[in-house]
Amino acid sequence: MASSSLGALLYGPQDLRVEEMVLGPPGAGEVQIEIKQTGLCGSDLHYYLHGRNGDFALRAPMCLGHESAGVVVALGPGAAEASGLRMGSRVAIEAGRYCASCNRCREGRYNLCPDMRFASSAKTFPHLHGTLQQRMNWPASLVHALPPHLSLTTGALIEPLSVVLQALTRTSFGPGESLLVVGAGAIGQLACAAARASGASFVGAVDIDAGRVAFAADNGWADDTLVLPLQRDNSSDSSEAEPLRSRAEEDRAAMELVKQQAAAVQSAFPCIASSGGFDVVLECSGVPACVALSIYAARSGGRVGLIGMGHPVQTLPVGAAALREVDLVGVFRYAGMYPKAIDLLASGALRASGFGRQATEPPGRASHASSSITPGGIENLFSHRFRLVDARAAFEVLRAGRSEDGRGVVKVFVSEE
Repeated sequence: MASSSLGALLYGPQDLRVEEMVLGPPGAGEVQIEIKQTGLCGSDLHYYLHGRNGDFALRAPMCLGHESAGVVVALGPGAAEASGLRMGSRVAIEAGRYCASCNRCREGRYNLCPDMRFASSAKTFPHLHGTLQQRMNWPASLVHALPPHLSLTTGALIEPLSVVLQALTRTSFGPGESLLVVGAGAIGQLACAAARASGASFVGAVDIDAGRVAFAADNGWADDTLVLPLQRDNSSDSSEAEPLRSRAEEDRAAMELVKQQAAAVQSAFPCIASSGGFDVVLECSGVPACVALSIYAARSGGRVGLIGMGHPVQTLPVGAAALREVDLVGVFRYAGMYPKAIDLLASGALRASGFGRQATEPPGRASHASSSITPGGIENLFSHRFRLVDARAAFEVLRAGRSEDGRGVVKVFVSEE
């Protein structure tokens, strides 16, 4: 029998409405989940601001959100037998539905399935609603039970953590290697924390925002950090009167600037300079200059994982990568990483809570004196929390980068706990 559930539906740019949605019972192999926590990410913000994310534009109202955890409140036929879930199970939700029969799916790389339908993405139509709803039906095979000691807030962070673990796997990162994170937003913070938990010999973090790198250091996830100077984009300065300040000249100037920044990175981390760079660089911003910087920051024979989703066409120093055999590795979402993320958290190697500085605190107020030795918990990323009925306010804080009380955004949650 059909019922109703509140959902935050995006109708167009900045037109977000909390409305009643019709919700039927879960189908065969499905469970119904009461959504308790949803973390908002950059793609959600792009949809909210522009009604699109890159080439994927809204064609009908759609619920955003895909970083979520909740509680099972109903089971469809066969769901319990197939998954071991039961009423009241606390779960993390894997947000992409794949075909399970194509070559990529059979290889285990279902993130590359050509028929993938991802919750809160307008790539496919009809759109698949995301998790900014009170309740939703979802395949039991894409729902992962949480250990009793992990909170639902941690459960909602498993999705972005899985992206990071995909990157570490794709770049073949191993214990004893050095790693640089370029872009210290929420994904970058998780990358630092996961690298630390995975046995990195040294973790560096760079960003244009001093608060972000300080947060990584205060939580003991980064050994050292660097604030990069904010460079103005001069690409639009040339006028029609001087059409041949050529693209090649602009590219050369940009690459010289990137080389200078790479030299600054080397100087900032002297223990890395002796080896010629980092073993692995994870680029988390998608900014073209930062992608180029990542290539120069990697040692000869190193690897660069491209996590950030930036401009589809970029000018990059591919020659510098080729001559030094720096591998450029694409990273797109995740495949098979949820169980690994849960195991990592359950083992205690990557703390879910405790120590460090919470995002609700100002810099320099870490809650444990030895936070540089004992890393903080990833729940420290939580900075702002809103109810579902206030979802629009949550997006406005995410857009502003800080709330009215001056607290900067690290991770905004929509919470019904």
